[in-house]
Amino acid sequence: MEQLVFDLASPPPPTLENFLPGRNAEVLAALARFTAADTRETSLVLWGAPGAGKTHLLRATVAAAVNTQAASYYAGPNALPMVPVDANVLLAIDDVESADAAAQGRLFTLYNELAANGARLVIAAAAPPARMRLRADLRTRLSSGLIYEIVPLADADKPTALASYARARGFILAEDVIAYLLSHAPRDMPSLLTLLAALDRHALATKRPVTVPLLKVWLQRTEPVPNL
Repeated sequence: MEQLVFDLASPPPPTLENFLPGRNAEVLAALARFTAADTRETSLVLWGAPGAGKTHLLRATVAAAVNTQAASYYAGPNALPMVPVDANVLLAIDDVESADAAAQGRLFTLYNELAANGARLVIAAAAPPARMRLRADLRTRLSSGLIYEIVPLADADKPTALASYARARGFILAEDVIAYLLSHAPRDMPSLLTLLAALDRHALATKRPVTVPLLKVWLQRTEPVPNL
């Protein structure tokens, strides 16, 4: 029964709509153009600190492109898909700086194929292309496209983000719970959302509402918080 409750509490899939933009509204608009093939650019690089939302945006872009009937793929840098490249392709590659030498060579060739066929490439990294630890010709290719820094949510925006996330999971997060969470838990959004998801699962399994007393008990747990 508890496993069923956990399954019912699984988080919603990432979309461009459920990403709280903060100062990233221009990025969302650019990604929407990429998903609709409404651009002449070959590449778009998203860079920023861990936890800023880059993976969410990559997966959301792939999902949105699939909805427009594009051949859309999400991959790690060392597992590039072997697919025919045409104008209908959108490829999203996460953590590109982890690409090994062979993968960098493959990505360089793939970039040229995408550019020649009018296809699109979306990249996520911790740094802008000029500072990436990649071969020089690949850095040059990635530097020629659109480049956006993903700015993490400001503290003032986090209550709205947490309340929105809770609504997406089917419950209301009271203001006092949000205030306590922000005062006593790690403040980066991935940690906050992971803790909130685990708290929601626990509340469902024990049939208790999400309240400050329940949150206090949860934060005093010694074992690590489960992953999303």
